[in-house]
Amino acid sequence: MPFMQTLTALVLAAFAGYMGAWYFGALEGDFELLLFLATVVTAAYWLAERFYFLPRRRRAAQAVAAAAAQRRTELDRLGIEKVDLDVEEAQQKLLRQPWWLDWTAGLFPVIAAVFLLRSFLFEPFKIPSGSMIPTLLVGDLILVNKFTYGVRLPVIHTRLTQGAPLQRGDVVVFRYPPKPSVDYIKRVVGVPGDEVAYLNKRLTINGKPVKTVPLPDFFDADAMRYFPQFEEYLGARPHRMLNNPEVPAFVQGASQFAYRDNCRYSIEGVVCKVPAGHYFMMGDNRDNSLDSRYWGFVPEANIVGKAVLIWMNFSNPKRVGTFD
Repeated sequence: MPFMQTLTALVLAAFAGYMGAWYFGALEGDFELLLFLATVVTAAYWLAERFYFLPRRRRAAQAVAAAAAQRRTELDRLGIEKVDLDVEEAQQKLLRQPWWLDWTAGLFPVIAAVFLLRSFLFEPFKIPSGSMIPTLLVGDLILVNKFTYGVRLPVIHTRLTQGAPLQRGDVVVFRYPPKPSVDYIKRVVGVPGDEVAYLNKRLTINGKPVKTVPLPDFFDADAMRYFPQFEEYLGARPHRMLNNPEVPAFVQGASQFAYRDNCRYSIEGVVCKVPAGHYFMMGDNRDNSLDSRYWGFVPEANIVGKAVLIWMNFSNPKRVGTFD
């Protein structure tokens, strides 16, 4: 099958080229789309193998066995008993899957399982920055529940099931509104209809100050210094956050974004009315977080899932477990 070998080599080269260009920054990759295409392509090869190529090889092996039996009968008639003929070895060679099917149809079950698991159940993420310290540290590998807020179709992200509504205090992964190909992780501070005020380093929701309790200072091993730490009672369970009173409350560099008229900026900070179908997100490291204060609200359609578990941190395996 010279044609199929050439076609498969071109397909694999295209995938390798795409990943190489992505790795070296020549283009902006989309892993979800890449995995979807890999599933479709390998599924096509798997179906072709099962219903065309494998039956064809089996017929060829059966033909060899039938020809060998006919030859044995003819040799027996001539009185020839010893013949150097290994029919079983010839059949095994005919039945063996060629490389171009082994690298496509052979990988389909694994790729399909990863695609389904990642699209509808759980997706792994790595924490790249310190915006969620002290809850999540740089290097934490987390699992994100993809069905809590409703199951969505991969790639096009159409919601199939309603799911539970987002709650204040949830730690959520979402597609960054200014650049949806990039995933962000923050904490839900405001839900649709809320008025969120962050003035003079104090968070207020609908006119009620969010309760905070001072904790011992947090030592940031990367920065090699201590930061003021607090326990914040935003959702059903308290969580820790950093809030450095030495850093100005003024939001510097806020961009233009959808529904920016819902926000009022001042020297003390910002007050925003969360529009319908949107959420206001903030990092737990309040003075080191690029969040809704700067780029606006997160549309419901951008929600990826709820962060639920740290499954590994190779620098600190003790961090494995759930978090608030």
